Amino acid sequence: MKNSEKNRVPAPPFSQITKDPAQFLGYGLGSGLITPAPGTWGTIAGLILFLPILLWSETAAWVVLLAGLFAGSWICQKSADAIGVHDHGGIVWDEFVGIWIVLILLPEQTWIWWLAAFVSFRVFDIVKPWPIKWLDHQLEGGFGIMADDVLAAIFAALTIWFIHALFI
Repeated sequence: MKNSEKNRVPAPPFSQITKDPAQFLGYGLGSGLITPAPGTWGTIAGLILFLPILLWSETAAWVVLLAGLFAGSWICQKSADAIGVHDHGGIVWDEFVGIWIVLILLPEQTWIWWLAAFVSFRVFDIVKPWPIKWLDHQLEGGFGIMADDVLAAIFAALTIWFIHALFI
């Protein structure tokens, strides 16, 4: 199913996703239900939720990130199965984990780097340059939903570090 086709299927109502913990997480605590641009809203929600943890304890942030990463395939698969659409736009757990990766790898924890993390991750996630797009088309299931966002996050973090090395 192409992106334009899969996003024609409406996201489930908030009342439905709150009945299933996997869907509640998969739809980013409801942020993936916001239109337009649910992926952007999911990224914003992920950023807002993760920053206090990261600022409180980097160790706790790593634990949350790794738990989210390892549970992510299951969460995304359960959410996709419930709606019957692989990688529906409203499923944003992959955006949560993606922005968490970029945030934890920043050179400094300041608002300017948080903004750079958000913008660079969204650009790579939306544009999907090679090999991100290739990966997105090759992998299926919950792992496939997660994989392209993880790679987009790695590209975003590398870009930020490249900019940091050039100008700082």
